[in-house]
Amino acid sequence: MRFCYAMIGLTYGLMAQAPQPEGDAIRAILLDRVTAKKDVGLIVGVVDANNQRQIVGVGRSRKDEPQAPASDTLFEIGSITKVFTSLVLADMIERGEVKPDDPVEKYLPDGVKVPSRNGKQITLLDISLQSSGLPRLPDNFHITDLANPYADYDAPRLYDFLAHYSLPRDPGEKYEYSNLAVGLLGHALARRAGMSYEEMVKRRVLIPLEMTNTSITLSASQRQRLAQGHNAVLNPVKNWDLGVLEGAGALRSTANDMLKFIAAAAGITENPLAPAFRRMLSVRKDTGIPDLQVAMAWHILSKNGPQIVWHNGGTGGYRSFTGYNVATKEAVVVLGNTAVENDSIGLHVLDGKYPIGPEH
Repeated sequence: MRFCYAMIGLTYGLMAQAPQPEGDAIRAILLDRVTAKKDVGLIVGVVDANNQRQIVGVGRSRKDEPQAPASDTLFEIGSITKVFTSLVLADMIERGEVKPDDPVEKYLPDGVKVPSRNGKQITLLDISLQSSGLPRLPDNFHITDLANPYADYDAPRLYDFLAHYSLPRDPGEKYEYSNLAVGLLGHALARRAGMSYEEMVKRRVLIPLEMTNTSITLSASQRQRLAQGHNAVLNPVKNWDLGVLEGAGALRSTANDMLKFIAAAAGITENPLAPAFRRMLSVRKDTGIPDLQVAMAWHILSKNGPQIVWHNGGTGGYRSFTGYNVATKEAVVVLGNTAVENDSIGLHVLDGKYPIGPEH
């Protein structure tokens, strides 16, 4: 589920925006990576300001089968799930169901204590801005399967961690990326909505955006279309289950569905969540990394002039990237079934002046 800083270094010394690569150029990039045996399969979806779309898939959805990833092939999208979680938060704020400065503790069971510091409580917005003060991961995992490390992490274990943790800084003071915090946010919002996290996201995001192939729990048809995940040496690995932290990285989706999502986020398509998407970018915080800010879940890169709004994701056998160029309204989705970074592919598609990274 991790957020990766490596791609930030790719921006230095680049000043002018270059044209977006066309389908043949994208295919060449992906083929180079698959041929070099750095990825089993990759798919890239691109949508321009006129809502014209192209999808390019290469390699294999499964190592032992010849089919390349297609527009309806499912992948784990990892931490891009965090954007969905914050989108639900933004929508709830728009509807007056919660307030951004509500303490997250307000939406947990009576008696559950969330750490505070100097009289400051962790708010919903603090978590969305990745400045809660909570660590990246809790320290009370009870892992029974190293290949599926989050599966057994349940609500009682989360509550126990919160009860015993001391914040090292005040909430809201500093950016620090936390899977734990956003998992907590998803859990709290689902309690506020009175339903499971998956059902909440389905009703509030997936149905409005007509994303029919995005879910946590897969149907029989979706399981047949799920790409096999692979580790960095191309060996098959298990799919991940996120337990109570599913709001941080549990969603699975397709290139086609993710293009619907990123087109809505970029304002390319009219959609009922437009006010919530706008709210997500209305508050921003410095990260301490040059030319990088964080909004509600989104990261905003601005080294080269045009802002790139983006997020990436990773689980045990998958990597993902989605983002859009604010100036051109061009948007991209990159999905891979290998645990190797593909951020630079997405950046290069959005602006050709970003080089293909060293992982290629």
